[in-house]
Parts: sequence; structure tokens; C-alpha cells
Amino acid sequence: MAEENNEENGKKSPIKIILMVVGGVVLLGLGLGIGIFMGGDKSDPSSEISQIIEKKENPDAEKEGEEAKEGEEIAEDCAEEEKDEAGNCPTGPKKIPKITPEEELFATTYYEFPGNFTTNLKGSKRFLQISVGVSTQYDEKVMANVDSHQLALRSEILTIMSTFSPEDIAGREGKQKLADTLKDGINKVLEEVEGFGGVENVHFTSFVLQ
Repeated sequence: MAEENNEENGKKSPIKIILMVVGGVVLLGLGLGIGIFMGGDKSDPSSEISQIIEKKENPDAEKEGEEAKEGEEIAEDCAEEEKDEAGNCPTGPKKIPKITPEEELFATTYYEFPGNFTTNLKGSKRFLQISVGVSTQYDEKVMANVDSHQLALRSEILTIMSTFSPEDIAGREGKQKLADTLKDGINKVLEEVEGFGGVENVHFTSFVLQ
């Protein structure tokens, strides 16, 4: 009887082993299926391992990335008026605005006497022929007065010209001296007839000494 039982147990043991193996496989498959169904990690383990190795081999790369992010965050903190045309913040020293008073500018008005002025020079047989224009930064009333009193002003200009000698008008300084004297004479006439001069400069559009 004992031998028969041993034989039966020997026959049954391989079947039990097969059942146990199949059961284990089924359980393993169920476990994997449940893990996938529950949204397990789909990342590739090999890629994670390679990333860890790269971080260990190049620790400075991670620091540089972090510094770059910090630099971008700091750059975003600049004021709108400090940004360049592309909208980026400056990386160098910031400009300090300099407050300067605004210069007040005025329009200049010109007037040219028609024709020429010709007269003999003082103590000489030579004569001077010039064309004269005047300018001012006052309003148009000054030039209106000049145009209205042309007769008196032309007489004053010819009289002043005749008081100069050829030596007096020689060179740039001599011409400027004549221009300044004519300006004073024109303003004097205007002040007498209108109460205000206003002519600021005299210009020669032609200057001939013969």
C-alpha cells in the first residue's frame, strides 16, 4: 500500500508543478495589466538611466541651465523705458537720463532791399556798390516797418556808406564793421518813425568795390 501511494504522489507532483508555474504566470500578467490600466509610468527606463549618467558626467551643464533661467528672470524685471527696440532688457550698465533745459528757438525773417546801393567812398575816387538785406527774429511788424520806410532807410544807408574809406571796408572785419554801422542806422530811423527798431543783422548779397 505504501508503494502505491508513493507512485501516485510521484505521478501527481509534475502536474502540481505545472499548475503552480501557470498560476504564477497568470498572476504576473494580471499584475502587469493592472499596472498599465492604472496609468503606470510610460517613460523609457533606458532614457532615464542615460539622463542620470549625463548629469553625473556634466554637473556644470545643469548649473549653467539654472543660471540662464535666473538671468532671464532678472532681465524681465527692468522697466519698460529701459528696454531696447527688440523689447529686451539691457545687460550692461543702465543709462542715467540727463535733464537739460530746452532751448527756445525763434524763426528768422529776412528782407532784401530792391536794387543796389552805389556811392563814392570817403577821400577816394573809388565807389562801392552793394545789395543789402536785413533779418530779425521779432514778428512780421518789423519787416513791415522796413518796407514802409524804404525811402528814409535807403537815404540812411547811402549816407553811412559814404563815411567809409576803401581802407575801412578792407577785409572781413571791415565789411562786418560796415554791416554793424548800417544796422544801427536802420534801427535809429525805425525808432524815430515807429518807436521800435528790431533789425538784428545786416547782410550783403553783393559787394563790389571799384
